[in-house]
Amino acid sequence: MSERIPVYGRKHLARTMTILCALTYVAASATKATGQESNLAPDLTPPISTAAVSTPSMLQALIQEALAHSPMITAARTHSEALTKVPKQVSTLPDPEIGLQHFTVGSPQPFSGYETSDFYYTGFGFSQDIPGPGKLGLRADQAQKAAETGRHALEVQQRQVAEQVRETYFNLFYLKKTFALLVQTQAELQTVAQTAESQYHVGMAQQQDVFKAQLEQTSLLKEIEMHHEEVNQSQANLKAILGREQDSPNIAISDDVKATDLALDDHRLRELGLSNSPTLKQARAMEEQSQAAVDIAKRDYLPDFTVGYTYEKTGPKFKDYYMLSLGAKIPLYFWRKQKLAVEQAVLEKESARADAYSKRLSVMSDLQNQAIALQTTQRVLKLYSDGLIPQATATHESALAAYRVSKVDFQTLLSTVIDVLRLRQEYYRTLADHEIAVAKIQEIIGDQS
Repeated sequence: MSERIPVYGRKHLARTMTILCALTYVAASATKATGQESNLAPDLTPPISTAAVSTPSMLQALIQEALAHSPMITAARTHSEALTKVPKQVSTLPDPEIGLQHFTVGSPQPFSGYETSDFYYTGFGFSQDIPGPGKLGLRADQAQKAAETGRHALEVQQRQVAEQVRETYFNLFYLKKTFALLVQTQAELQTVAQTAESQYHVGMAQQQDVFKAQLEQTSLLKEIEMHHEEVNQSQANLKAILGREQDSPNIAISDDVKATDLALDDHRLRELGLSNSPTLKQARAMEEQSQAAVDIAKRDYLPDFTVGYTYEKTGPKFKDYYMLSLGAKIPLYFWRKQKLAVEQAVLEKESARADAYSKRLSVMSDLQNQAIALQTTQRVLKLYSDGLIPQATATHESALAAYRVSKVDFQTLLSTVIDVLRLRQEYYRTLADHEIAVAKIQEIIGDQS
């Protein structure tokens, strides 16, 4: 039965509607500003299916840009190139030494005794140090292993940067979809508020129903502001990865993201991880490099040699001298130097082997965890798209119709609006997490598309 609305009730209602209009205007302004600054235009598209498609071309373009311009990759690439210059250096003989000798007789003055003594001479000569047998070749081999380690380190950095681009991109995709949902939910709350007002006018609802709608709209404004913060932080991170300045325009994010179907079983994933992981390749190269260091340390027990030749010019009445010299550096104190050097190299080799095994376990663990996350998110996405979201949407539509005829209370209607919002947010969060899991797997096994 309808009641006459008291004067104080009409005043409160008028004030409430004024506040609601103001909130709507502020929200619309925030939406417009965010759309211009962050390129996050509202997208009211319903949840999509989990059909497999390739990575969006926009994302691929960002990955290629990062691979070409990321300062982290540039640093790793130049370091790798620098290491390729080492093998020729260490496999080359030491620089020869040339010398001049001036031997005088009877006086320190130059050419003293030139014509009177057969001890006088002016000598010209050179000497060459020659490392022991096989030492240059072993050093070159060690340098080659170091260069190989540098190449794998570059690949590790490239895979990490590509994964960071993908992860940041999919987080921005989630934020974009979340923003669209917040805008859509705000419009739905406005409709609910208008319905509550109409019901209040005919005495079928309470004034607090309008206040509750107002409270939820204010809460959404807070979420929108927090959303802006996350978007700006993610944009800043992505620009840094791409090598762009922070004052450059924000990066556009595509709407075309669907769940990737990575059709690989656990056994095949492990095989690809062991054979394709650049982290494991780098660890194996470091282990081989440590073995080369052991070989060099053992070879240092052999002596190094020196070869010299000198021509000595005497006075005009005497014959010239020709001198060939041979020398050897004997590892006389081997128990204090070479022996300890070999022990050190062996310990470092054992350390490199243990580190390689540790990285193998870590990579396999990461791969297994991401595979589990991938399978879980695939199942959860289907639950959202085929069950939870349609059921929540139908519940909301039913509650809205029932509220208009006073079959349900306002709190029930309001909770259905929030349920639809949260479930759709969770759907897009799960979709983003699914693609991030794919990106982390690709970081280990490479792109298998």
